[in-house]
Amino acid sequence: MTTYDTIVIGAGMSGVTAARMLADEGRHVVVIEARDRIGGRMNTDRSAGFPVDLGASWVHGIDDSPLWELVQALGIPTIEYTVGSFQVGGRPIENFDREATRMDSAGAAQWVSDVERVDDLLGEEIAASSPGDTYRDVTERALDRSGLAPERIDEIREFFRHRVEEQCGAWIGDLDAHGLDEDAIEGDEVIFPRGYDEVPRRIAAGLDIRLNEIVTRVARTTSGVTVSTDQGDYSARTAVVTVPLGVLKAGSIEFSPALPDRIAGAVDRLGMGVFNKIFLQFPERFWAEESYVLRALGEAGEHWHSWYDVSAVSGLPTLLTFAAGPFGRRMQELPDDEIVADALAALRALYGDEVSEPTAHWVTRWGQDPFANGSYSYLATGSSHHDHDDLAGPADGVLHFAGEATWGDEPATVGAAYDSGRRAAERILGQEVDLAAFAAAITRREQTPER
Repeated sequence: MTTYDTIVIGAGMSGVTAARMLADEGRHVVVIEARDRIGGRMNTDRSAGFPVDLGASWVHGIDDSPLWELVQALGIPTIEYTVGSFQVGGRPIENFDREATRMDSAGAAQWVSDVERVDDLLGEEIAASSPGDTYRDVTERALDRSGLAPERIDEIREFFRHRVEEQCGAWIGDLDAHGLDEDAIEGDEVIFPRGYDEVPRRIAAGLDIRLNEIVTRVARTTSGVTVSTDQGDYSARTAVVTVPLGVLKAGSIEFSPALPDRIAGAVDRLGMGVFNKIFLQFPERFWAEESYVLRALGEAGEHWHSWYDVSAVSGLPTLLTFAAGPFGRRMQELPDDEIVADALAALRALYGDEVSEPTAHWVTRWGQDPFANGSYSYLATGSSHHDHDDLAGPADGVLHFAGEATWGDEPATVGAAYDSGRRAAERILGQEVDLAAFAAAITRREQTPER
């Protein structure tokens, strides 16, 4: 059995980042990945001749973002698309009222003003909240103070519920009152016309990655780690576990001895949300050319409430909508044709006969993926932002954890996965990694012919 310096479990963004940074410092590293591909929850489907990002899509805020700096250094093209933060305004949005009638400019401006007013009250209620309060609790208190008409309160209540579902993949009553504290977007957001998985693929080039190999057990002592898979055992001085929180919560990997309370408690307290995507491609565009988003309020948008125009990626009229939280879990149990039919019915309630049959569709089911068991982490009631960072470990100085769920500043993002992979590598190396040099080394390897 070969002995390595470090074993990295999982070839998603955090895993390949940690492995590459360690390998660049001369460490003997192996990456073990259960899937038949790298990227993890960054999964780009190119079977139609253009990329469709079935997993992560956005860089959420490019200001002061190490991930954005890497993307630029690697020369990866992007398209500005600043709506991933579920904005109420700020970009061209076609808003439809509870009667499925398109709002005029005055009506839309009033809607934005009303939501922003309640959001200010919500911030006050969150600041004054007590341990155990849910996001639903503080939302209701803010709505009670708003003085708005009951019908408008119902609309804003639904908007906030959908915002939690889209941002966290969870029901508003399961999210801690502080669950969206870190939900601040600094600068524009961008998407990837060549597919987001280009980032981890380029980082991973040349690494020793064992695909289609499932880790079943991780045993540790203070001097090293043994990782057992369905194909054999590996030993190393250190290991980095980067599997999604959903896999840890499911107990799919046995840890011997059991993880210390600080890590195990964080696993138990944090939540794993479900956020599924439905792409519909149409023969012709029926929505306004300048619109980023189509959004329905009230009953008209009970399930399918927001539609994002991602036509720029393929050059064909394409809308992306989401099924998240409890609805996302129910939806993923249905066959594609039922899901598409239900979504089309919601669109036709807004646009009538202008909505033709789609020429193509894509549907995800992240909650049924055994190597994810969900889409991304969220702050469940009773957990705190410290739980994210506590999850990183290490245990006994040899077992580290990385991934979006281990980064408290901006969990549930690719940026968090990248930062957490760097942190794990730096802890093992005992020194900081120069990110500019890291990016330059990737480019230099790509430009050096193989011997």
